[in-house]
Amino acid sequence: MASPDLKLDANTELSSRRTGMSFQRTRMSADRTLMSVIRTALSLIGFGFTIAQVFQKLREQDIITKAAAPRNFGLALVGLGIVMLVIGIVYHVQFMLGLRHLRESMREEGLVHGETIFPVSFTLITALVLLLIGVAAILSMAFHVGPFE
Repeated sequence: MASPDLKLDANTELSSRRTGMSFQRTRMSADRTLMSVIRTALSLIGFGFTIAQVFQKLREQDIITKAAAPRNFGLALVGLGIVMLVIGIVYHVQFMLGLRHLRESMREEGLVHGETIFPVSFTLITALVLLLIGVAAILSMAFHVGPFE
């Protein structure tokens, strides 16, 4: 028959592993939240840029005489997408730093193992790249310079 100490150690080990896996699930959930922010921001940036470009081309071909209102609407959509993306990135980084801090304190107390690392999220890198593209798009639209002109 197994000793009570051995059974307690096995239970503690299983609990520690479950807690470690819950940190991984929470991390993946935060990534999914950032992905939904990316999808929405990408839609806003894409629609805004498209609206502005379509009406700009129509004005250049003298099909319409004024394109200021659609251009401003497009700029507003792109700006909204950028702001939303910045807020999502800041929230994600703050949440992940808090999660890392909590995990580290639990590791120091011996409640979880510290064998797995928390690498930088690929979703966060994607969000930062989209942010750069969005800033380039709005600069191109507002000042007629850059890669999208």
